[in-house]
Amino acid sequence: MSPAESAARGGRQARKQVLLRLDPQVYDALARWAGDELRSANAQIEFLLRRALLEAGRLPGGASPIPRRGRPRTRPDQDEAQGPA
Repeated sequence: MSPAESAARGGRQARKQVLLRLDPQVYDALARWAGDELRSANAQIEFLLRRALLEAGRLPGGASPIPRRGRPRTRPDQDEAQGPA
């Protein structure tokens, strides 16, 4: 079974892979901006595209949220129960 098929059976769509050609100076500026915000260049591109779609009123209502950064939680209520560290 392909990753796309297994993701579809789990109720989630597989993330699309897109080849993107950018001017090297544009990419360097984007990568620096992403680093300032502790994101990868890929995550920064998705963040900016989503923001542009939202501002233009074109972001689909069924679009899944951007995956959270960092290590996944072991239990959803764990962070709330422990409070600030």
